[in-house]
Amino acid sequence: GTASALVRARSVDDVVRTLRFASERGIPVVTRGAGTGLAGGANAVDGCILLSVAGLDRIVRVDEAQRIAVVQPGVLNAALAKEVAARGLYYAPDPASREISTIGGNIATNAGGSCCLKYGVTGDHVAALEVVLADGTRVRTGALTKKNVAGLDLTRLLVGSEGTLGVIVEASVRLLRAPRAPSTMVAFFDTLADAAAAIVEMDARLELSLLEVMDRTTVRAVEDMTHMDLDVEAAAMVLLQSDAEGAAAAIATCQRICEGHAAKSVLCTEDLEEGRMLLLARRMALPALEKKGTTLLDDVAVPKPAIPHLLAQISAIAERLGLVIGTFGHAGDGNLHPTIVFDTRDEASAARAYQAFDEIVRAALALGGTITGEHGVGNLKRDYLTAMVGEAERALMARVKAAFDPKGILNPGKAI
Repeated sequence: GTASALVRARSVDDVVRTLRFASERGIPVVTRGAGTGLAGGANAVDGCILLSVAGLDRIVRVDEAQRIAVVQPGVLNAALAKEVAARGLYYAPDPASREISTIGGNIATNAGGSCCLKYGVTGDHVAALEVVLADGTRVRTGALTKKNVAGLDLTRLLVGSEGTLGVIVEASVRLLRAPRAPSTMVAFFDTLADAAAAIVEMDARLELSLLEVMDRTTVRAVEDMTHMDLDVEAAAMVLLQSDAEGAAAAIATCQRICEGHAAKSVLCTEDLEEGRMLLLARRMALPALEKKGTTLLDDVAVPKPAIPHLLAQISAIAERLGLVIGTFGHAGDGNLHPTIVFDTRDEASAARAYQAFDEIVRAALALGGTITGEHGVGNLKRDYLTAMVGEAERALMARVKAAFDPKGILNPGKAI
């Protein structure tokens, strides 16, 4: 869509006045942070006011005693992580976009990341919010106490609402003590089935901090881009880390499990820099695939025992439709990112790409999964929501939306 105006907020008062202006005139408002979202949630709609909160980028305070950071929505994830790390603390949510995505955007989509296997997603670390409602009313939700059961949990409701219920102007997020440096293992497999079986067993037996997978298409794309000497003949690469006490023993157990599932090679390391380089290979998956053509990125999640079935179905879809699909993701929590590479100049190729996207989403649903694990619904997957939640639940979501935003001006056509 095409916005009619852009407001770059420099204060909370700018947000309040913008929303009052829009509410009085029935003008839609789309809130935007860094614009790194992958489901179109921050895309403009025709005639809207595009409200940028990227300029609200102060770390207001870090309370080391309570392990709480109070931040504005435009603070970059990595900037917060760096600030608290200097104090021996840890902000756990680590989306791949952490260097360029904002805390406000992370909260709006309830972003995940590689380490959410152990530490949870963004919403698990949000203690309290200050939001501005559609009519300009400022509301504070949540509390900084360890426990709080007073009234409805509006904080959890606002997390993941993709800008449809209010505009986040401040967040209080929980911090952890910095964990030990992780031990790392990477294993290569000749078949996706063997890799998937190893993943399921390792996750069932051990508490790992990270458990990732990349298929051959993705590994080859990353190797072409980074020249890291990855095994490009393997069908799958599995990467895992443990930052717990006794991590070396956990990694040794993982090595035995992978070898028991016919891993062709296994590398274990305690070296922090080597571990970072291996993790970089995983984080470069999407940029590497994007160099191969236009990409249509999926974000589905299934119960962990269903991972082998989903991987097999993705491979079958790619072969049947004659498409390149690189699959990578957070295998430890069943969240995969099948990435379809196609040529937009070829109408037939584009049509097959969107058919594959549709079939993958429906395959995940059939396996008891979700249409989105961490990227959000946005406008990309809005049409699939009813298939997942049903008419009654979707109608209830619409009623909640109407309670927060009676005129329907906040991010219309997105998420619900």
